[in-house]
Amino acid sequence: MRRLNRKKTLSLVKELDAFPKVPDSYVETSASGGTVSLIAFTTMALLTIMEFSVYQDTWMKYEYEVDKDFSSKLRINIDITVAMKCQYVGADVLDLAETMVASADGLVYEPAIFDLSPQQKEWQRMLQLIQSRLQEEHSLQDVIFKSAFKSASTALPPREDDSSQPPDACRIHGHLYVNKVAGNFHITVGKAIPHPRGHAHLAALVNHDSYNFSHRIDHLSFGELVPGIINPLDGTEKIAVDHNQMFQYFITVVPTKLHTYKISADTHQFSVTERERVINHAAGSHGVSGIFMKYDLSSLMVTVTEEHMPFWQFFVRLCGIVGGIFSTTGMLHGIGKFIVEIIYCRFRLGSYKPVSSVPFEDGHTDNHLPLLENNTH
Repeated sequence: MRRLNRKKTLSLVKELDAFPKVPDSYVETSASGGTVSLIAFTTMALLTIMEFSVYQDTWMKYEYEVDKDFSSKLRINIDITVAMKCQYVGADVLDLAETMVASADGLVYEPAIFDLSPQQKEWQRMLQLIQSRLQEEHSLQDVIFKSAFKSASTALPPREDDSSQPPDACRIHGHLYVNKVAGNFHITVGKAIPHPRGHAHLAALVNHDSYNFSHRIDHLSFGELVPGIINPLDGTEKIAVDHNQMFQYFITVVPTKLHTYKISADTHQFSVTERERVINHAAGSHGVSGIFMKYDLSSLMVTVTEEHMPFWQFFVRLCGIVGGIFSTTGMLHGIGKFIVEIIYCRFRLGSYKPVSSVPFEDGHTDNHLPLLENNTH
């Protein structure tokens, strides 16, 4: 009884076979079928290689949400060289909460030479070229995100020559922690001193002829310092044409969480608008000579995540490629073979050969002629 049930089960399973086997004696091969099969296999191999390269690649996913962190501090990373001696300039931050952050909290004043060495000029030229390409090709930013911590350092290389020229500039570098509100980081004449109504700079002790706010921004970023990330102002150089000249940078800072397969960091992106003008009170251009960076924080936070195609999706796409090419080539081969057979049969039967009309005795003509020329009644 069990053996009978087993036979019935096997026979039922065989009837459900969706892939019936055709004996080799009933299979007919042809040159056209072999050619189409060769083209199909070649196409499948090329598409499989391309699909595998897509599977190996990753892409960046951007998500936006409201920034709910308002109690933490914002870190500002600075590396700026000003064409004035260090004893003549001072840098500090004043935010909207009337909180003053002195430069002594984290900035270092280092005497330097403003003119770059040949190697440093080549570094600056390459960095400016990358900046111009980033403005044209925004997708390159994804490449920079994925190569963070892996690419070479973007810091200005040290001088390779032992110059005997005395220092004529001041390199201000380091970092500051400020409140997460709009503020103004500035470098101007004289050291900053606290004041009941804000703050002031001791500019009266500096000779007016020594004012020169030509500057070079080697690095400026907000948040956690991530090596390999190129920021919008990196490599910027401005040359002052007058002693009383003001340089302004209006910056909008966007909190950014970066999650890749290599790193996970809380950093900030920013956009900037530049403006410069000569201070001339007689012409109505008021202000103070110096470098002013007015920053404001966006209420939105961007989460950048590196994603990868899952294996199951790659497998499904691969099956679709193989099955689709098999079905499409088989269908096209069948249609082409059918059309060729129809045309071949028509020409073989002579249905398109011109045949003259046969006249009857009463003057009429017979247009209904047999298809075959040698056909006899």
